[in-house]
Amino acid sequence: MNGEIASSRRFLLGRLHSLAGIVPLGLFLLEHLYGNAIAMLGKEKYDRHIEMLLGIPFLPLLEIVFIALPLLYHAGYGIYIGMLSRHNPYRYAYQENWMFVLQRLSGFVTLIFVLYHVWSFRLSSLFFGTPVNYDAVQQHLAHPLIFLFYVLGVVATTFHFSNGLWTGLITWGITRGPLAQRRSALIRNAAFILLTGVGLGTLLSFW
Repeated sequence: MNGEIASSRRFLLGRLHSLAGIVPLGLFLLEHLYGNAIAMLGKEKYDRHIEMLLGIPFLPLLEIVFIALPLLYHAGYGIYIGMLSRHNPYRYAYQENWMFVLQRLSGFVTLIFVLYHVWSFRLSSLFFGTPVNYDAVQQHLAHPLIFLFYVLGVVATTFHFSNGLWTGLITWGITRGPLAQRRSALIRNAAFILLTGVGLGTLLSFW
């Protein structure tokens, strides 16, 4: 009986972990990539968009409920299952095992990147009044090491989301069987290429 309860609990927590990564965090990632991509249209349009976002009523509360809390749960449970899971890509050299390893590695890099990014352009603004605009982002990315860190962060984040979407379809029983999973892998790869292109293009527009 205790084993069944533990299994049901892991099943529920796993579903919530997948849902948190796809719905609130995934949607926020898409919105964030879109908002930053406006920088490719010029400084004025980007600053106008940022001003509009910062003017949303109850913005800090919304960020806590729909971004911070899902992120804490998704990251915390992801670290937990990563520590429990056993994988050996050298012994079992097949794609799924490597993707599992890359998913965990990209999640770790993404978490560090997100925490740094949030501190640089959100928390520092709330606590110290640091300006958030085109010039501030451009100055921040002017340092080559920071720019390279953002390149790594963007690639890790878009991979983690795209591959997480693929595994989420399996977790929720939407793609059943090898054929459906191969087809959804094409969507995963296309999403990764598209989102990475948008993210890197945005970084280059600032630099």
